[in-house]
Parts: sequence; structure tokens; C-alpha cells
Amino acid sequence: MQSVFSRMRRLAAGMSSLTIGLAFSAGAFAEEVVGQPVNGALGLQPAASQIRRDVISFHDNILLPIIVAITLLVLVLLIVVVVRFNKRANPTPARFSHNTPIEVAWTVVPVLILMFIAIFSFKLLFEEHDMPKPDLTVKVVGRQWNWDYEYPDQKIAAYTSTPLTAEEASNKHVPYLLAASDPLVAPVGKVVRVQVTAEDVIHSFSVPAFGIKIDAIPGRLNQTWFKADRTGVFYGQCSQLCGINHAYMPIEVHVVSQAEFDAWVASKGPKPAVLASAAPTPATPAVAAVH
Repeated sequence: MQSVFSRMRRLAAGMSSLTIGLAFSAGAFAEEVVGQPVNGALGLQPAASQIRRDVISFHDNILLPIIVAITLLVLVLLIVVVVRFNKRANPTPARFSHNTPIEVAWTVVPVLILMFIAIFSFKLLFEEHDMPKPDLTVKVVGRQWNWDYEYPDQKIAAYTSTPLTAEEASNKHVPYLLAASDPLVAPVGKVVRVQVTAEDVIHSFSVPAFGIKIDAIPGRLNQTWFKADRTGVFYGQCSQLCGINHAYMPIEVHVVSQAEFDAWVASKGPKPAVLASAAPTPATPAVAAVH
């Protein structure tokens, strides 16, 4: 029996190492592509903002070890019960129905685990809601099934972003159902406030690389923020089941330099009015006087 338990402990240790190893290797594989999902990856999408890095750290360093430890503990207990307390090994079962120390332990220990998780979880929640002074604001409106983006500070009127067709995505060599016709554009290293609402049903504005996800609710204005620390193209999607074409609400964000952003604003902003020509108006032919 002792040898069986020894083998079980070695197996549990090996599974723990394998699980953690797979998690880290999956994360390394996912880092090859930033801003979009990767086939075969097991970890979270790589970060393009500090909040996203903190989310990944919370998952990998706090939640994942606790999940693995609890899973292995339950597995070991199940194996012990099956091996030690089956009918053949234990023909005369015990008659007691309560064990106060064990009942106290399985009540107190989970509470302590949740309190430990809460310390880091609340810190992350406060960080996500503590928005610095924004450098620009983007108003986002979700509807079945597209997004409107408006830049009130830059006087850019709302424009609609729709998914590319499969043919268009193939011709542009961009991911189908992630690439959009008119992306949201933001400057790198700037705090972007995103105000979100909806016209019809509940949608959800989500960009994993920035660590943002917020519901778009009709009649209510929600807001979140991000500060991208690298340029590039980043994709997201509506994360609420909003109807038959829920899968056709991609979010494409282009993070560019300040100069490129200024040039884009100039191209999207209001066009100056065309001045009337200064050339003299042709004279009206004289009317002959009637005598």
C-alpha cells in the first residue's frame, strides 16, 4: 500500500509540473502573434497594455497554481477513497457520520483561499477602474450588427465599422471575421477613454490585448479605457450573444504613432468649405430703353 501511495504522489507531482509547463509553453507560443488569437495556443493573448500584463500575471501566478493544487488534491483524495475504502479493502464500514475537525477545515480553508484571491483581484479591479486623465475620447455604439465610432474631441462624426467579406479578407491577407472595414484608430502611449452604449440589444466591446471588456447597454453609457504601449493592429469581437449575426461584429483597432494619428484625423475631419470664386460675375446685357 505504501508503494501505491508513493507512486500516486510521484504521479501528482509529475502532472503538476506538466500542467504548469504546458501553460508557460503555450504562453510563449502565443507571444509570436500579438493582437489576435493563435491556432493551437492554450494561454491568454499577449499583452499590449500594462493592465493586460497584470491580468495575465494574476491568472498565471495566482489563479493557475491554486487551481492546479486544488485539482490534484481532489484527485489524490478520490484515488485514496477508491483504493483504501472499497468493499474489498474495508469490508466493515465505519458507522460515524460527522467529523468536526474535517468539517471546520473544509469550511475555513476555502474561505482563506478566497480571501487570498480577493486581495489581488480587488487590486486589479481598482486599477481597471482608476482611469488616468484621458488624452482623447471615443464614443462607441453597438447595434445589430456593426459598430459606430465617433471622436468628439477631434470633431470626427460617427462612422460605421462592418466586417469584411471572406473574399475581401483573403485579398487583404487579414483574418476573416476579425478584420473590419473602418477600424478604430488610437495613438500609442495615450490614454483613450472609450464610452460605450447600444441602440437595440446588449452588446459587449472587448479587445483582449488591451484587457478591456465592457457591456454596451441600450439607454446606458458605460466607459472603460486603455493605454496601448506598442503600435500594431489589434482585434476583438462582441462578447455578448446579441442575435443571429453575433459572430459578425468584429472590432479592429489600429494603434499608430502620434504623427500618423494626426494625419488620420486630418483625413477624417470636416473638410473646409469651398470659397466662392472671386471672378466678377458676367454683366447682364443692357436692356434697350423704350422710347
